[in-house]
Amino acid sequence: MKKMIGSPGTMSGLILRLGQCATAAASIGVMVSSYDFSNYTAFCFLVASMGLQLIWSFGLACLDVYAIRRKSDLRSPILLSLFTVGDWVTALLALAAACSSAGVTVLFTKDTEFCRQQPALSCDRFQISVGLSFFNWFLAAISSHTMFWILI
Repeated sequence: MKKMIGSPGTMSGLILRLGQCATAAASIGVMVSSYDFSNYTAFCFLVASMGLQLIWSFGLACLDVYAIRRKSDLRSPILLSLFTVGDWVTALLALAAACSSAGVTVLFTKDTEFCRQQPALSCDRFQISVGLSFFNWFLAAISSHTMFWILI
């Protein structure tokens, strides 16, 4: 098996997973703390997608910690196949949620100026949450590509 940055069971893989956990948790926290986010389906989808990403990344971070402490190898073909499929699914969901939420945010702030008409709406927080979700997707894409290339 190839050795790559972000491989499962390595310190770089653990840092990548912890980054995914942190950005997903921050995106959820910012979105949930904003006023009236639950009335918009795209924002609810973003929270659900980031929640799934948080659970998946935290689980794999725990596996990385276990492998680092035990000095075991997590690069068996069966495990790598599972990690690859899981990473691709969560990365695609994160991208879909980020894009749909970004579309709604742009519609609110630029196209219809809905944010100016509704000053109680937390449009700045929507933008921050969407930005964090795109960064989360970037980290998930790195992880999924790494898993794919190790598997090949």
